[in-house]
Amino acid sequence: MKHLLLGASALALLAGLAGPANAQDGEFTLNILHINDFHSRFGPITDTDSNCDAETDAAGECFGGIARLKTAIDDKRAELEGENVVLLDAGDQFQGSLFYTHYRSEIISEFANDLGIELMAVGNHEFDDGPEELAKLLDAVDFPIISGNTNVENEPLLEGRIPGTHVMEIGGEQIGFVSALAEDTDETSSPGDGVEFEDVFESLTAQVESLEAEGINKIIAVTHVGFTVDLEIASNVPGIDVIVGGHSHTLLSNTDEKAAGGYPTLINGPDGNEVPVVTAYSYAKYLGDLVVTWDAEGNVISAEGDPILIDASITPNEEYVARLAELEEPILALMEEVIGSTTEPLEGSREVCRVEECTMGNLVADAMLEATGADIAIQNGGGLRASIDAGDITMGEVITVLPFSNTLATVEISGADVIDALENGVSDVEGGAGRFPQVAGLQYAYTLANPVGERISDVMVQDEAGEWVPIDEEATYTIATNNYMRGGGDGYGTFAEGDNPYDFGPPLEQVLADYIAELGGEYTPYTDGRITVVE
Repeated sequence: MKHLLLGASALALLAGLAGPANAQDGEFTLNILHINDFHSRFGPITDTDSNCDAETDAAGECFGGIARLKTAIDDKRAELEGENVVLLDAGDQFQGSLFYTHYRSEIISEFANDLGIELMAVGNHEFDDGPEELAKLLDAVDFPIISGNTNVENEPLLEGRIPGTHVMEIGGEQIGFVSALAEDTDETSSPGDGVEFEDVFESLTAQVESLEAEGINKIIAVTHVGFTVDLEIASNVPGIDVIVGGHSHTLLSNTDEKAAGGYPTLINGPDGNEVPVVTAYSYAKYLGDLVVTWDAEGNVISAEGDPILIDASITPNEEYVARLAELEEPILALMEEVIGSTTEPLEGSREVCRVEECTMGNLVADAMLEATGADIAIQNGGGLRASIDAGDITMGEVITVLPFSNTLATVEISGADVIDALENGVSDVEGGAGRFPQVAGLQYAYTLANPVGERISDVMVQDEAGEWVPIDEEATYTIATNNYMRGGGDGYGTFAEGDNPYDFGPPLEQVLADYIAELGGEYTPYTDGRITVVE
């Protein structure tokens, strides 16, 4: 059994006294570089995570981008020459930009191989185009992609191809890797009927036990379950030394006041140890940089670091810049097409749109309602993937906001089922779940302090005169949504069971572009109190 009896301050002191890597007998130090939730954001982004134009980038006001990430990784490897280094990816390379829309996994494998990623966890969005596209990625990459609780034995395209564990020899030591994916991936993506997602904790426990049975005493979990679940894993699964996570787009930092916690966040583990947990936000805005030292018995005695901000101080790799320019040619015209403008920034961040009314949610829901003439529109906050800065709105930005190629859908359900759908939508606000309902033609309140299933109140709809009235639980309402939610995605089972479903409307990005054009091309973002958060 492993033990770490030192507190965080003692860890830091020991790290300072230990000297160079492996300086003391039997010690082993590993530099862990890591990314997560890249979402095909190959170009640079602004401080609000929207696409960065060339002028803004030239002014030094942008972040991320694969070319800067390449430089950051290469520079760090050069700095650590002769030391033990591994580059990990905690999942969600798929989806999120026109690059993915046009090239799918082809562009991902090209750059991931060249970056030298050595191991990747399966993210839920790796299933967005079904098992077929994930199988293509597996064919093309030079490194293992693992997920221990993802059972693919009934999916012919993936059977036997996604191991639960992996062992890597680094610096003469055997390092074991385990992994897990969010159990609700069948709701948040499109894995198909042949893929099942097993209990995260039971699976990880079994994975660790199998590695320990092989004599491996240094075990890293690379997960795609979200930060809050990572903390629970650290507390409850014996044998895990380090957790490198993704899914929740969480920033950990020792210097950024907006961070959700320190880097690493240390959690008391079941072995009496402290387990360092790290994650590195998203979109390659940061490169995670953690240094971990084990003693001869496989106990972590030091864990320290901080994410590297990929800002304008990092010079983009010239070969990557040139390659991206080539790849952009077929899609550049579409990316640069101006479809309108906004007088103020459109707020589309997950921190807002998965918790409360946001201006991007209102815009998209209003557009859906207008396009269908439905009574109510409900759009999942997780389907909104970026903000848009004030000024011109390009089609590329619209597709970045709505990258999933979802179509406009409608279904008829009762007022009672509308309330049930809203209850589902606010059932995991604490976890930042993407099911949070942005709405139009509807008003509601929710009380976070109430138990799940009892949070919704004050649900109002508009009558024929345009007046707001309480929803009639016995009446039938036509709901505008997207085809993913209409089919039961994000837990919206009431939509899947509704009457007269239709999933084959125009793509949401086109619905949004048409709506802005119909408004005269200029849009002023607003909120109007359609969602009330009761403290």
